[in-house]
Amino acid sequence: MLNHINIMGRMTRDPELRYTGTNTAVCSFTLAVDRDRKGEDGTRATDFIDCVAWKQTAEFVSKYFQKGSLVVVSGRLQFRDWQDREGNNRKSAEVICSDVYFGERKKDEYTPPKGIAFTDIEDYDGEFAGTAELPWE
Repeated sequence: MLNHINIMGRMTRDPELRYTGTNTAVCSFTLAVDRDRKGEDGTRATDFIDCVAWKQTAEFVSKYFQKGSLVVVSGRLQFRDWQDREGNNRKSAEVICSDVYFGERKKDEYTPPKGIAFTDIEDYDGEFAGTAELPWE
């Protein structure tokens, strides 16, 4: 049997980091995930999926993500029973995260590795600095 889920969506609110009585980090957040297919009205339905991360993953999520961040989550689906304030029995589904990844990177934060230089395309004047024999010529 296999219980594995991968989802990608945007955070609907800032992640909430808490600590258990034994000082274990736990982070809760919700992802808005669009469905693959459009409905009859031409729009995509969105599912709001609760996620929970533990320990180092919880601290990572809390530190690097915020409302609106595009997030990729890998984990398992878990159902839990609980009672609301009126004493009614409820059931919830949530993803227990094993891995959380950035869904996008900020373009202005990228720096190339040492020893590699990039030239902006606007600097190209149409002339090659040298000649080379190409194998297909």
